[in-house]
Amino acid sequence: MTDTAAHATPPAPEYDPGAGYISSLPGEDALPGFPRRLCLLGGTGSIGKSALRVVEEHPERFAVAALAGAANLALLAEQAARFRPARLCVLDASGADALAGMLPAGYSPDIVHGPEGYASLASDADSDVVLSAIVGAAGLVPTLAAVRAGKIVALANKESLVLAGDLIRQACRESGAVILPVDSEHNALFQALGGPGLRELPHVATLVLTASGGPFRDKPAAFLQTVTREQALDHPNWSMGPKISVDSSTLMNKGLEVIEACRLFGLPPGRVEVVVHPQSIVHSLARYHDGSLLAHLGPPDMRLAIAYCLGYPRRTPLDLPPVDLVALGALTFEAPRHDDFPCLSLARHSLSLGAWGPVALNAANETAVELFLTGQVAFLDIPRLVEFALNAQAGVYADDLDAILEIDRTTRKRVRERAIGCAPRG
Repeated sequence: MTDTAAHATPPAPEYDPGAGYISSLPGEDALPGFPRRLCLLGGTGSIGKSALRVVEEHPERFAVAALAGAANLALLAEQAARFRPARLCVLDASGADALAGMLPAGYSPDIVHGPEGYASLASDADSDVVLSAIVGAAGLVPTLAAVRAGKIVALANKESLVLAGDLIRQACRESGAVILPVDSEHNALFQALGGPGLRELPHVATLVLTASGGPFRDKPAAFLQTVTREQALDHPNWSMGPKISVDSSTLMNKGLEVIEACRLFGLPPGRVEVVVHPQSIVHSLARYHDGSLLAHLGPPDMRLAIAYCLGYPRRTPLDLPPVDLVALGALTFEAPRHDDFPCLSLARHSLSLGAWGPVALNAANETAVELFLTGQVAFLDIPRLVEFALNAQAGVYADDLDAILEIDRTTRKRVRERAIGCAPRG
């Protein structure tokens, strides 16, 4: 790679309302029929497990053709034995050997491993829909492989768009790939904006993402200085993995979703709002030029968004309790506490830095969260380390995959070195 410090900082990206990644979708006749063959990347995580519950409920609609996990081999072996996909993928060669020995007699799938293995599964011709649910930057390469192969990509890995928005957009144009958002907020907006062609987007003033506020929404600022790992993982509404749970507690998850919304719908950050909605029933809203709001409501269960994407454009019946508005009594909204939870503002700031900004933001956050979960830094060190990384990074171009991965690598190294001076607490 060339010396990135020699490049001037690129300008902030221009936005073209109505020309986001999902601005145009084919009709139902051009989409695969049923049962659809699924490739689940991240099958052992919270999204993957929810997706398999949808498959189990509707075997007439969905079949698992490929399944990828990471290090939870026992769960992956159990899932594989139940759904019998033809291909499996794990983190490394030793895991592949161990997994092979855990499978039942008479079942011998093709087992691959590592980044090349994930990309191979994502682009396999025997899959119709790829659910990209690997957490973090690790999901970028397989997501890009699925897009380049022209797949329907049910995207739960928001980091792919955060890191490589322009690359993925161009790849979609070249291959005809379809991206459907699995994040509940963006899935809600996709439905509120009219689906194919996003017919309503030209009439939208702003998009409104809702945030639960996390476990510390009503805690005083002094409390945040003593937050423990267990407290940060105890989300009041959603069942999520450790990394996303911590991101929710810092509001970084919402910051990443602001970036994702800009990429998906082609709008500038100033037209994407965030409001705190503790009940997590209203998943997002579209505010129109005439002053009206269209909202999507549903229970806080990811199966809703997953099933909508896997079966798109048909809705898939689910065994979920309906929202009881009378029992709820009230739905409340409040402004985010930007000063106490600065990650949301840092995410917005990263967009103003050019393409490298969100890359550095995500790398710094993933590293800081990992350090927090392992007791090496305090909770409030997470935004401090992210801010440090954004200030320390020289202006560079992130115009291809190699450059993006290099910024990701150097940012993680820089944050780890900086964290040595942080005293862990709690």
